[in-house]
Amino acid sequence: MTLVAASVGDGAAGGCRHLAIIMDGNGRWAKAKRLPRIAGHREGVEAVRRVVEAAPGLGLEMLTLYAFSSENWKRPADEVSDLMGLLHHYVKNEIDTLHKNGVRLDFIGDWQALKPDLVRLLAAARDRTSANTGLRLIMALNYGGQGEIVRAARALATDAAAGLIVPDDITAEMLEARLDTAGLPPPDAVLRTSGELRLSNFLLWQTAYAEFLVTETLWPDFDGPALATALDEFSRRERRFGGR
Repeated sequence: MTLVAASVGDGAAGGCRHLAIIMDGNGRWAKAKRLPRIAGHREGVEAVRRVVEAAPGLGLEMLTLYAFSSENWKRPADEVSDLMGLLHHYVKNEIDTLHKNGVRLDFIGDWQALKPDLVRLLAAARDRTSANTGLRLIMALNYGGQGEIVRAARALATDAAAGLIVPDDITAEMLEARLDTAGLPPPDAVLRTSGELRLSNFLLWQTAYAEFLVTETLWPDFDGPALATALDEFSRRERRFGGR
C-alpha cells in the first residue's frame, strides 16, 4: 500500500488514538471487476468488519467512519436504497459481536432523519452499547461538515437572541460544544482510501490539525494489515499544531 504524506510538522507524533476514515472506492472496485455497484458496497461492509476487528489491537481507541454523507442523497434512488439496506443489515447482524467485544457504537450527523425503522434500530444499538468501554465506533450518517457547522451557528444565534449569551463573547469552544461531536476528541488523523485528495465535507472543524493519510487501496480491499501500515505512517509524522 502506497501512502501519500499530506502534512508533516516537527513535534513528536505519538500513537494515533482517534482515526477518521473516508471509505472511498466501492464503485470503482465494482467497475474494475465488471460487477454492479452494490457488489462494491457489500464488499465495503466486509472491510468495515475487518477494520473494526483490527483497530483495538493497533492501539486505536476511537474510529469514525464516513458511512453516508448528506450529499449521497444525490445518487440514484436504487443505490441509496441499497446503501440503507446494507446499513440496516450491518447493524442488525453485527450488534451482538460489537457488544460482546466491548465496542461502543454511536452516530453523528442528521441520522434521526432516516427512515423510522432504521432510526429505531440505530438508537437501540447505541443504547445497548452505551456502557461499553472498548473501541468507540462513530458512524457518520446523513452527515455533512458544513451543515453541522450551520446547525451549531444557529444554536448559538438562538441563544443570543434569547439573551442567554452575548455575541461578542462567543468562542471557538462554545461553537465546538454545539457540534455533533461535542465531548469527543478530534481525530489525530484522517485516512482516505482510493487515492483521492479531498475531505468531501467530512469533519471540517474537527480536522483542523489532523494528519492526512491517503492510500491508493480501494476501500473493499482494505484490511487490518493495511490499517497497520497507515498507523505506522502516522507514527513517523511530526506534528506542530500551529506552534511553529
